[in-house]
Amino acid sequence: MKICFCRRFQLLLRGHSLYFRPHTLNEAVNVLANSGGQILAGGTDFFPSLAEQPVTGTVVDISALRELKGVIHEPNYIRIGGLTTWTEIVKTQLPRCFDGLKAAAREIGGIQIQNRGTVAGNLCNASPAADSVPPLLALDAEVELVSRAGMRRVPLADFIVGNRKTQRQPGEILSQIFVPRTVENAASTFLKLGARRYLVISIVMVAVVLEKDSMGHVRDARVSVGSCSVAARRIAELERALIGAPVAVGLGSFATADHLKSLSPIDDVRATAAYRRGAALRLVQRALDVCAGSS
Repeated sequence: MKICFCRRFQLLLRGHSLYFRPHTLNEAVNVLANSGGQILAGGTDFFPSLAEQPVTGTVVDISALRELKGVIHEPNYIRIGGLTTWTEIVKTQLPRCFDGLKAAAREIGGIQIQNRGTVAGNLCNASPAADSVPPLLALDAEVELVSRAGMRRVPLADFIVGNRKTQRQPGEILSQIFVPRTVENAASTFLKLGARRYLVISIVMVAVVLEKDSMGHVRDARVSVGSCSVAARRIAELERALIGAPVAVGLGSFATADHLKSLSPIDDVRATAAYRRGAALRLVQRALDVCAGSS
């Protein structure tokens, strides 16, 4: 016998757990303000984190909030609803500068995870190896946080403050992601190094957005690296060095180890810090060459 998603979830509840499934954002923020609790969206991080334990406390399932789904083209921004799935990102017609984000979306778990996992969930989980963060950083994305007290916007670069730590406060929902429409025709790419091709946690990942001027030189460059610090970060020194460089094969040679000194990789079961540093440099160089070749 098939059991619907909500029913399956309710079977995990024990004791005094409370489960709410609001149908509007206003209802959701009021429930959070009154009851507190954990937010459930796609569930692709929520459920694995439980391991063998039952759900405890209050859960607010926001998966029915249609106003937080889909991609909307506005005059100055492209707005991505927090509940938009990775499959929807891949299938949506988006400007060229989003090619890197689409490539990252194809790397997030398997097809089942991409069908269910949400953009907001990946950002709020705030893993140092979250595939979506480098390409969204390279797009200068901002996140919108909504609570009963009001709404605020935070640059993604400031939103994630550490390993599994964000600026989201109790009672807030990450409702939208805003990407400014400033480099829509720029080339972009996303490269990931892992122990195998699919279904793997990143050892290093790199996103690049590269825009050239009418003379064929770099007008704007954004380079971000993930899995090499507690949070993915932009490489500002390299970005500045690239401005004015000829956009041609070999552009990657502008990147040097000195440019990546701000990274702070660690030793873990997937790689050593030294390996990550070397791999990050090679991936940055390769990503720049890929963008230069497609510009």
